[in-house]
Amino acid sequence: QVQLVESGGGSVQAGGSLRLSCAANGYIYCMAWFRQAPGKEREGVAYIYTVDTVTYYADSVKGRFTISRDSAKNTLYLQMNSLKPEDTGMYYCAATQGGLCSLSLHSLRNYYWGQGTQVTVSS
Repeated sequence: QVQLVESGGGSVQAGGSLRLSCAANGYIYCMAWFRQAPGKEREGVAYIYTVDTVTYYADSVKGRFTISRDSAKNTLYLQMNSLKPEDTGMYYCAATQGGLCSLSLHSLRNYYWGQGTQVTVSS
């Protein structure tokens, strides 16, 4: 059973930075970050393959966020810089044990999920 525990959320002012962490147990093939703002559907932020570390970012976060993984610790990170108020939301760590990585809503059912960590960016 895959278990994911997020941490690192908090409140920052626009332009600030946060680093989210996700500790995982069990074999992981793909790890990703999703987020959900109040009244909005969940959206993909970034993903990384554990085998070759290929990454992908949503257009809204390109150049500002960096996804990475410490294979020795089986931990996923999301470094978030130049944060904007629209980045506010609950951030969820997600992982698969097979199949393609994807940020599509069609992929949501393929992921194991953490409980989320809140990120609030004030203007």
